[in-house]
Amino acid sequence: MHPRFNYAKLSPGAYQAMFALEKYLAQSSIEKNLLHLIKFRVSQINGCAFCLDMHSKDLRALGETEQRLYSLDAWRECPYYTDRERAALAWAEALTLITQGHAPDAVYAQVSAEFSEQEVSDLTFAISAINAWNRLAISGRTTPGTYQPGKAHEAVTA
Repeated sequence: MHPRFNYAKLSPGAYQAMFALEKYLAQSSIEKNLLHLIKFRVSQINGCAFCLDMHSKDLRALGETEQRLYSLDAWRECPYYTDRERAALAWAEALTLITQGHAPDAVYAQVSAEFSEQEVSDLTFAISAINAWNRLAISGRTTPGTYQPGKAHEAVTA
């Protein structure tokens, strides 16, 4: 597979706006591991190779276990995830698969029980952002495999 276009170079203003959102999210009260876990799960659903590569590497660098990464696709059946993580993952799936239920009230109640209103809002922005990044990387055919752990974090905190 060959890259189609480089959206970061062709639309630098839009790219910087996306990075501004990432900078905000990096400073939010949502745990860094949880943000990456959500991004990894959404990228699984969307089939984004570049983002799967990126977020698996960042998760491992943050100390995430391989067992939890390998089982994330079946998080509902595994005992490895906290109630807070389960609520965030359910919300991430509901918003990513928005046509399948339009963010059901039951899932909103689950996420609201574990997160403050501010955190639900921040989670929603994080989920929306990774869906957008997935679409950019997939449409541009961004090549996976070259990302180095922590580089995205360094870029948004610089």
